[in-house]
Amino acid sequence: MSMKFSRRGVLAGGAASLALSSTKIWAQAAPVVAPDSMEEAATRRNIGGFRAQRWEDHFDDLSTSVIVADTTSRTLHFWQKGGGTPPLVFPTSVPISPELTRLGYTEVTQKVNGPSWRPTPSMRERNPDWPAVVLPGPDNPLGSHALYLSWQYYRIHGTHDTRKIGRPSSDGCIGLYNEQIAQLFEVAEVGTRVRLI
Repeated sequence: MSMKFSRRGVLAGGAASLALSSTKIWAQAAPVVAPDSMEEAATRRNIGGFRAQRWEDHFDDLSTSVIVADTTSRTLHFWQKGGGTPPLVFPTSVPISPELTRLGYTEVTQKVNGPSWRPTPSMRERNPDWPAVVLPGPDNPLGSHALYLSWQYYRIHGTHDTRKIGRPSSDGCIGLYNEQIAQLFEVAEVGTRVRLI
């Protein structure tokens, strides 16, 4: 049997061999580990759900800083006033149910370093044993910093319970790691426009 070689065939064969060998190397270097729990498996699946946002799809201009909180991919995007700097993107917690999720446009009306937390009337109704107020500290559900929104009871805030990030775990607010809400707190001013999608 006669074999003919062409430059195109040799290049295609070489590329296929390289792809197969690199796949084998990767598979050996990074073995697949079964998740310890359904929760861990869900978190890994959520990583693939990330969608990059563009401010132009939600706002007409950057006359103020803007925030897009994506409740589907559980991320917050921040663009600084005037543009010119890369956006900040953070993983978030989101509301635990559609009934607690409010979508649309709002804005930052107040910034509080070391906020106190007061359960809403509906929270107290569902959980009568909850305290009327929790002062700043490790037990405070608002974490280290909070951006208050024009919607009553809604906040973008930190959390001391890092297990909540990346999951539906809030009663309506958007939660960030304390380190990241501190970073956002420094650059987001009162008047920052916000959209929850």
